[in-house]
Amino acid sequence: MAIALWLCWVCPGVALASERTFLNLKVDFLNEVRLPAQVFQETPVGGLSALTYDRDRGLFYALSDDRSEKAPARFYTLMLDFDQQQPRLNGVAVREVTLIRDAQGQLFPAGSVDPEGMALSPTGTLWIATEGITPQKIPPFIAEYNRDGTWRRSLPIPDRFRPDPENQRGIQDNLGFESLTLVPNAPTDPYRLFTVTESALAQDVRPPTQGARSRFLHFYTDGAFLPPMVVAEHFYPVEVAPAGGIIGVTELMTLDRAGHFLSLERSFGSKGFGVKLWQIATGAAADTAAVPSLSQIGGNLRAIAKKLALDLGTLGITLDNLEGMTLGPKLADGSQSLILISDDNFNPKQVTQILLFRLRVERGST
Repeated sequence: MAIALWLCWVCPGVALASERTFLNLKVDFLNEVRLPAQVFQETPVGGLSALTYDRDRGLFYALSDDRSEKAPARFYTLMLDFDQQQPRLNGVAVREVTLIRDAQGQLFPAGSVDPEGMALSPTGTLWIATEGITPQKIPPFIAEYNRDGTWRRSLPIPDRFRPDPENQRGIQDNLGFESLTLVPNAPTDPYRLFTVTESALAQDVRPPTQGARSRFLHFYTDGAFLPPMVVAEHFYPVEVAPAGGIIGVTELMTLDRAGHFLSLERSFGSKGFGVKLWQIATGAAADTAAVPSLSQIGGNLRAIAKKLALDLGTLGITLDNLEGMTLGPKLADGSQSLILISDDNFNPKQVTQILLFRLRVERGST
């Protein structure tokens, strides 16, 4: 989500804060708009699971998680109408649809891909993360695409994330790479990408009352001389699901170059959707790449640190299935906008909800 040194513009020097502490972060809800259900260029607009902002063009890219079943796998270009003085969103419109292709240049066959995460690189390419489809033994992948939807290259996915024939190892069905974010540099410099599984890998599963332990991956790529590589892996403690419900990490977003992120956890239970925004810090987290299973580890292996930034259940609005998150343009007062988008699951009883927030980092850390 490429906005170079975003929060350093808001508060110079915050990226130098200790990696072991949290930023003094303030999140204010501004307003909500909805994208009406529609068909655009013969594709149903829906299932919007990821959102990223193209600062140079003033546009947003929204990835559909349609498994090439209602139309070929694709992403949309959106125009959000900002009133930056108020500040508020006045509306949203679809401008383009782009079909994505596999490494052979072909459209993905129906039921062969589950696109979920997206991030814009410093060179203007798009990275797309997929969950894989475990029952069909289709592994997850993270690949770089040109903006016309053509494939460029992929990241190496460690074997421990790939489902085995007995489903005793690897990503669980529909609980894989839902998130993707990166730390942008100059177009000619190396950069880093990050993702976290929506929930635990099969080998890491624990009783539901204990909360899942997701695995967080840190990649490095220079885009030229060295192939992309995994730099580190940590474990992310997911909150306990509501009784009889589900919960997972649906998005991740970098805040600076010092290991501070926002994560989005979405739950669903008898009371509907719940969404919490967390600030997380990786600086003191243990590396878990060599840990075969996270299910039985003790307290001596330090997790990613978490601090609640906002419980969206306190906003007084009905929440839908919020899955995408990105930083947008700066607001008139110099603060940073933050935008969330929901995946309507192509369900006529749900909506594509877009929420606007003001994000501020004040001096000092906690």
